[in-house]
Amino acid sequence: MNFLYPGFLFALLAIAIPIVIHLFNFRKFKKVYFSNVQFLSAVKEQNSSREKLKHLLVLLSRILAIVFLVLAFARPFIPSSNQNVNNASGTLISIYIDNSYSMESLNKEGSLLEEAKRKAKEIVNSYALTDQFRLVTNDFEGKHQQAVNKEELISMLDGIKISTAARSLQQVMNRIETDASANKNEAAYLISDFQQTFVGKKPIKKNESVDYSFIKLNANSLPNISVDSVWSISPVHLPNQPEQFVVQLGNYSEEDAIDIPLQLTINKQQKAISNVKIAAGKTLKDTLSFSGLKGGWQKATITIKDFPLTFDDQLNFSFKVAQDLNVLSISSNSSEKYIRSLFSADPYFKLTEMQESNIRYSAFEDYSLIVLNSLKEPSSGLAQQLKLYVENGGSVVVFPDLDVNAATYTSFLTSLSLPGVQQLNIGPAIASTIDLKHSIFNDVFEQVPQNIDLPVVNRYFSYAERNSSNKENILKLPLNRFLFARYNIGAGKIYLSASSLSDKDGNMALHPVFVPLMFKIAFASTKEQPLYYTTGKDNLLESERISLSGNQSLKLVSEDFEVIPEVRQTPGKTLLYIADQVKRAGFYDLKKAEELLSVVAFNDDRLESDMHYADENEVKALFGKQNIAFYNSKKDALSMNVELKNKSSELWKLCLILAVVFLAIEIVLIRFFKLSKNI
Repeated sequence: MNFLYPGFLFALLAIAIPIVIHLFNFRKFKKVYFSNVQFLSAVKEQNSSREKLKHLLVLLSRILAIVFLVLAFARPFIPSSNQNVNNASGTLISIYIDNSYSMESLNKEGSLLEEAKRKAKEIVNSYALTDQFRLVTNDFEGKHQQAVNKEELISMLDGIKISTAARSLQQVMNRIETDASANKNEAAYLISDFQQTFVGKKPIKKNESVDYSFIKLNANSLPNISVDSVWSISPVHLPNQPEQFVVQLGNYSEEDAIDIPLQLTINKQQKAISNVKIAAGKTLKDTLSFSGLKGGWQKATITIKDFPLTFDDQLNFSFKVAQDLNVLSISSNSSEKYIRSLFSADPYFKLTEMQESNIRYSAFEDYSLIVLNSLKEPSSGLAQQLKLYVENGGSVVVFPDLDVNAATYTSFLTSLSLPGVQQLNIGPAIASTIDLKHSIFNDVFEQVPQNIDLPVVNRYFSYAERNSSNKENILKLPLNRFLFARYNIGAGKIYLSASSLSDKDGNMALHPVFVPLMFKIAFASTKEQPLYYTTGKDNLLESERISLSGNQSLKLVSEDFEVIPEVRQTPGKTLLYIADQVKRAGFYDLKKAEELLSVVAFNDDRLESDMHYADENEVKALFGKQNIAFYNSKKDALSMNVELKNKSSELWKLCLILAVVFLAIEIVLIRFFKLSKNI
């Protein structure tokens, strides 16, 4: 049995005092008794024995009643059998303080974060000087992983501030258990408002060697409207062309939101405004249209006005309006006209033409799209360079020359991981069919006629398909053959045609579908970086491939921030590892020396936007039969610590019952144990 100090000392003192008093009275009784023994008769001697027995029983009952009453207040307990007791090394206590945005909410105690700090200090002060402590916050800072004493932890608690990082309950527990030690008693206190998004819905597993206790802070219910996400409808961003972005808003309150002002600014200039209405507990998508953008990187912000929670009222995103798109055409015939006419008609496309006999392989990386048109002798060297180009994210279109030996193209195509030529098919004109659900044709047709006119061919290659898992048919022919298909290879794509652009082989080059088909392929060849990232969550940034020399490095900078990311080159893109160094929402410039490569936008995690909270039953249900303790913040921290610290069988109720029993026995003895009248 164990006792909580100083209750145990008080219990000993309370026991000793009545014993001394009764012993003194008993000695006085003996003295009187023996001074008058010569006057007592044999009958009186018999009654005296009964009187002594009564006094002894009353004394014993009174002492036991006082003992058990004091013990009840001292709260004795029997430690649980699953605790690893090691008093020499003390107890290791981990305290998690939720410092996410939701902890800015107010209740009658003030802000939830300040209340959490106070609760943590009360818990810390109730532990012994030999115990050690660890602090955990949403920032997951390395300095908090070290065990400290009481004074150091209290000092660290005072320095906790609201963080942009949002964590899940499982992530927090994993962090606590990272340094779990089998040589110490381990307890963990998690102080949070326990938002439903923080708790989650998946079952949670815990380390059985750590005693977890959850302390829920009660926040006032607050309505909240959030700018959740944004995406672009426009397939490509062109100077002075119409743009469309879709923004999604969420209403996390129990009432409809009416006349919410919505504003889009780009480079600090207002581009679109709107007023929206969002039903309670619903989301709304609104399309913002504008035009007149100039070339270069754009810093865009979508803003609403909503009080009192404002951290999710703004969403930053960035994108690039390209001045041009470089296309390379390689052909065997200098008089080729279709590709030249197609891409020369729009100044956005910068077309470069090369003859098959004079190809500059080193220039391939300068182009977003390469078109091979009726090559006579496609070489293995060209195949090797094109495969490397495609694996690194490039796009290639192949229109074969049907007059060339099929074996020549078979060798070339198989080197590109494409199917070889099976045979040349010649016959009456065959109409193709079109896959209108393919992403290539998104936004191409406003309305599809029932009897749509499609390309026809009278000469085409059929290919020996072996593995079609990476193939997508765009234009199809009868007998399960394709006229035009896309193959995903590495980080890039190859578009393969079964027929040529020659008039004698069909009408593909002259058909109206040819222009949007090739334009969409060209637009799809550009590499768009994500519109935005999330602070504390996205630690890996993607960029189009960046060439660096041995002594060059990249840097991510803002007004008062600069970090050098770790760079890793992968096929088709460059990956930048920033760990958890970006902690603030805003725009950051990616630079090589003083050259601006891109603009990256960061936003705070929207997990904190939903201000609904999990209750005790919901939390415990995620743990199943695993043992945890759940407490409301209204409970006294000291009494909470008694239960949490020991996880044991408490005996105070039994002590209280025994105290009452012995008091009752004393009363019965005094009232009903009567001596003879002869005494």
